[in-house]
Amino acid sequence: MLQKTRGIALSYLRYRETSIIARVYTEEFGLQSYIVNGVRSAKSKSNKIAMFQPLTLLEMVVYYKDDRDLHRLSEAKTSYPFQSIPFEVAKSSMAIFVTEMLTKTLKEEASNPMLFRFLIDSVLFLEDARTNYENFHLTFLLKLSFFLGFGPESAREFEDQLHENSVPFLADDELTNALNTMLRQPLGTAIKLSRSGRNELLDALVSYYKIHIDSLGEVKSLPVLREVLG
Repeated sequence: MLQKTRGIALSYLRYRETSIIARVYTEEFGLQSYIVNGVRSAKSKSNKIAMFQPLTLLEMVVYYKDDRDLHRLSEAKTSYPFQSIPFEVAKSSMAIFVTEMLTKTLKEEASNPMLFRFLIDSVLFLEDARTNYENFHLTFLLKLSFFLGFGPESAREFEDQLHENSVPFLADDELTNALNTMLRQPLGTAIKLSRSGRNELLDALVSYYKIHIDSLGEVKSLPVLREVLG
């Protein structure tokens, strides 16, 4: 049955000669996989594959059956064409990291309006921001953890959980203040954080996620993100 839904592109892999299988977090159905035909064909007149780059916001018409893991896409268009995320190294590095973390952590194949709204608002912030986005990836992970069911209430709780699981992390005043601000304030709030502090907090956050999600595994985009944004 044909259904309309908004979606956020996460990743894709090649499928047969000319198609892809796209992973999309949708407003109506949660995390879904779609076969997209013909996007890699030399005869394709439009660059449709670009619609499935990290965090692209989509409006879709899909074939949906609740007893299937793989669905087909009827129509798709970009609802908010990006002018900065794909073209600025810092933002594109964040987008790749965020989509990898979302792909590893989002499992629910059901509608979650509050989570979807959070993701949309976060993507729009990153796209439109001109200042105060250097800590976006850190604040995003902290806020996402609440939707996943393991958000810390304070910097102290965050640090205690790491210590209980033998993760070495000692928050000085800078890191403590940064963590508490990220937890309590919206994206885009100015936060004083040094390069070394940003790297330390990034590693701590990934370790925190690994404590709560056994299947997280290696985060392949982490070294590049650390180098670009540290």
